[in-house]
Amino acid sequence: MKSEKSVNDKELAELVKDNYEWKIVWKNVIIFLYIHLAAIYGFYVLCFRVKFWSIIWTLIFFAAAIIGMTAGAHRLWSHRSFKAKWPMKFILMIFQTIAFQDDIYQWARDHRVHHKFTDTNADPYNVKRGFFFSHIGWLLIRKHPDVMIKGATIDCSDLDRDPIVAFQKKWYMYLMPLCCFVIPTLVPWLAWDESLWYSWHLAVYRYCMSLNSTWTINSIAHMWGMKPYDKSLSSAQNASVSLFTLGEGWHNYHHAFPWDYKAEELGSYGLNLTTAFIDFFASLGLAYDLKTTSDDVIKKRVLRSGDINEYKHHIK
Repeated sequence: MKSEKSVNDKELAELVKDNYEWKIVWKNVIIFLYIHLAAIYGFYVLCFRVKFWSIIWTLIFFAAAIIGMTAGAHRLWSHRSFKAKWPMKFILMIFQTIAFQDDIYQWARDHRVHHKFTDTNADPYNVKRGFFFSHIGWLLIRKHPDVMIKGATIDCSDLDRDPIVAFQKKWYMYLMPLCCFVIPTLVPWLAWDESLWYSWHLAVYRYCMSLNSTWTINSIAHMWGMKPYDKSLSSAQNASVSLFTLGEGWHNYHHAFPWDYKAEELGSYGLNLTTAFIDFFASLGLAYDLKTTSDDVIKKRVLRSGDINEYKHHIK
């Protein structure tokens, strides 16, 4: 005889399956439309109008935002692939705030849901719904109820105990505009007399580029590329994604071995500057317990579920 709980869960699942409809969040549509249109103008002024130091400033903030997501929100807080002392955590928290992709707690929780329920309705950016959905569309509609229901099963107690995560979560609505828009806009204007109009659009352009760079991991790296480690996974090895995300494009490896702090087997700094960043802080004693995957485990996974020919080509 089935328990009352299991019957209710089954009925709830059927209700979700039968009644779920895409509901567009028009506020988000308008906001992202503005961001992308303003970014086009921002790219124009970057190329033809702004001062040299404004370009350097934009590149610095872009790199900081990406590192905040890759080394911080992703490898440190989502996967706990290494440990960090508070100075490194604080730096990564500021960098992640610059990126403005929700606070660390919410981003890490959603990413853990993505890994546990990849390519199902509970996956927030389920690639089976198509490229547009996995890239940006998931932010333009209400989440599938499965994301909330199954997401509630994810353990985030470590995030609850982290004082840096708690601090950012408490003050996020003040820290985010300051780090993402106010400082990046005012410094060029005040320090080297950049046009305030140009400076604002550079900040929006940088924000738009960091968003789309991160989104390529959900879309491009789940649709195109080699699968040497596990052919059953949608995630794939894609060098172009690694180029724009400082090392997150080796995605078939990452989904096969999500605990590896390098997020790739080769450990090359060329297309994985995030690993270089973590290694640098490890040399200072601020990052430690860096988790890796042994060659034996990798080869056994390739032989069991991967493509040996693609693997041989990949490791050359």
